[in-house]
Amino acid sequence: MNKSLKTGFTRRQFLKNTSAAGVAIGFPTIIPSTVLGQNAPSKRITLGCIGLGQHGTAVNLSNFLRQADAQIVAVCDVVSQKAQAAAEKINGQYGNQDCRVYSDFRHILADKSIDAVVISTPDHWHVPMTIMALEAGKDVFSEKPTKAIAEGRTLIEAVEKHQAVFQMGLEDRSYSYYHKMVEWVRNGAIGDLERVEVTLPNGLLWPKGKPAPVPEGTDYNLFVGPAPFMPYEPGLTTSDHWRFVRNFGSGTLLDWGSHQMDTAQLAVNAPEVCPIEVEGTGTIPTDAMSNVPLHFDVDFRYSTGAVVNIKSGGTGIKLFGTKGWVGNERWCGGFKASDPKILRTKYAAGTSKHWPMPPGEHRNFLDCVKSRKKTTYTEQTMHLLHTSLHMGDISIRLGRKVSWDAKKEEFVGDAEANAMRFTSSPRDWQAEG
Repeated sequence: MNKSLKTGFTRRQFLKNTSAAGVAIGFPTIIPSTVLGQNAPSKRITLGCIGLGQHGTAVNLSNFLRQADAQIVAVCDVVSQKAQAAAEKINGQYGNQDCRVYSDFRHILADKSIDAVVISTPDHWHVPMTIMALEAGKDVFSEKPTKAIAEGRTLIEAVEKHQAVFQMGLEDRSYSYYHKMVEWVRNGAIGDLERVEVTLPNGLLWPKGKPAPVPEGTDYNLFVGPAPFMPYEPGLTTSDHWRFVRNFGSGTLLDWGSHQMDTAQLAVNAPEVCPIEVEGTGTIPTDAMSNVPLHFDVDFRYSTGAVVNIKSGGTGIKLFGTKGWVGNERWCGGFKASDPKILRTKYAAGTSKHWPMPPGEHRNFLDCVKSRKKTTYTEQTMHLLHTSLHMGDISIRLGRKVSWDAKKEEFVGDAEANAMRFTSSPRDWQAEG
């Protein structure tokens, strides 16, 4: 029988009582029910899934359910209906009623029988929740992005401190569409890389409405968590909406941009990884719930001389070199190139200057939990990837070019930009203070 727990915390109590070490709460440790034979939990990696929206359920939960050496033993979402639906899916897969259901993620962190957590929450919870999980002794699979540049460095330090396995939820390095592009570029198939052109979907304009009562079964205090408080509006806890509200999300540039920017930076292969200069323009609504860039055009310049341009209005990527180009026109679309011979180029094992294509991020995470090796998408990768994208967001908000010192991890001679390393935008947080 499912066990469900609801919190009665006010947001003020939550922020007062929750710290990075705040998982030491008085919740009982519940031992998962035994599955007989070779599938006993003692022989499988036990998982707790936190955040069960569309991606958290259809992608992360579903992929982990397919892994024979893992068992999801608990789920959590601030919307109780989502958690219950996920538990039913899990119980149907395992043929039992053992999956525990919570609205407060700290129950999962306090359960010592859980080896690792899967975090599929809104953006503002990714790093704070990861750090709490690390301090509770868990390995972590977390969705992207970070909410601010400085968060990424904090994440790296926490993973190193706890000697944990961390995986960012990103799949592109395991997709042949993007792996092959990087391989062709790194092996000189298009000559020296000069420019990458990326298109991303436009953002959603969500007009302001009126505050409304929080729906029954939704713990809105926990949804807000460490973010600046704002009154609930219908639909706010769905990804189509919170993703474009800066308190909780980061917009298309940081979210969808994680995918193509990772491919672009792998192809550029700059020693600093991040760009040294960024300049962009964008449209940010001033009288709407949406308050992130919805339309944008940003140039990222690297020490190699290559420029990555990211523009709203599509889902494609093209890489241009001194001898030709390769790319596609839509997400996971078929390859195109200046010369069809490029697309037929293959590299024998051991001869490619790019690593072999790794398994999917879910399979890779479980393998690394067992081996204690680094994952495909490490905490360092997450930090450097989102540092670049945050630089673009900051340039748009400041309305000017910004320059980056990779060794110091700070903007060059720019106090206002440097202040924005620590929050997504200082002005967004002043009203809370």
